[in-house]
Amino acid sequence: MTDISIPAGDGGSFSAYVAKPAGGGPAPGLVVIQEIFGVNQVMRDLCDGFAAQGWLAVCPDLFWRQEPGVQITDKTQEEWNRAFALMNGMDQDKAVDDLKATLAWLRQNPDCTGKAGSVGYCLGGRLAFMMAARSDSDANVSYYGVGLDGLVGEAASITKPLLMHIAEKDQFVPAEAREKVLAAVKGNPNVTAHVYPGVDHAFARAGGAHFDAEAAELANGRTAAFFKQHLG
Repeated sequence: MTDISIPAGDGGSFSAYVAKPAGGGPAPGLVVIQEIFGVNQVMRDLCDGFAAQGWLAVCPDLFWRQEPGVQITDKTQEEWNRAFALMNGMDQDKAVDDLKATLAWLRQNPDCTGKAGSVGYCLGGRLAFMMAARSDSDANVSYYGVGLDGLVGEAASITKPLLMHIAEKDQFVPAEAREKVLAAVKGNPNVTAHVYPGVDHAFARAGGAHFDAEAAELANGRTAAFFKQHLG
């Protein structure tokens, strides 16, 4: 479990947290995509959890172009305000470029089998959808992605497996936006979308205000089976 540096495609470099499986030998790779709070303890714990399942997990710092090394929590309004400011200041097209650079770094890493996918949460859930549409990532998982209704035109570009976990009562995704997204992906055989009844945004964030153990266990089990099928 360590922080490394990855070169960006347009110059400079960004840090990333890496968690390796204990067993040794090459493993499939996972690009773990941050929420709006940076590569904080929640994201590091997620990477450690994926490594325990046998994946080589890497979480890149996507706020580095604004402020490197952001690690904030969801516990105070001040931190929420800062997180939203960072999200609003992010160039998401460049963030996808950084995710592609992370994917390339993973695939050439001797600890990786060459198979690699992505999994993202919140803002990262949106970026995982963008990775599915814009990259050659082998498989992608989106947890309660925000603003996906603005990306429906890209749904037809998804040619690799995408698994979507959607909160029915997501405070950041109105019902009409959710239905627009579901309608857009319905015709794409590469996309599987699950709606979790009665739960709010970030229902799988352990320790979060809207954590729902039952829904999180179901979603995480589906994610594990999905990656085992497509990356294992």
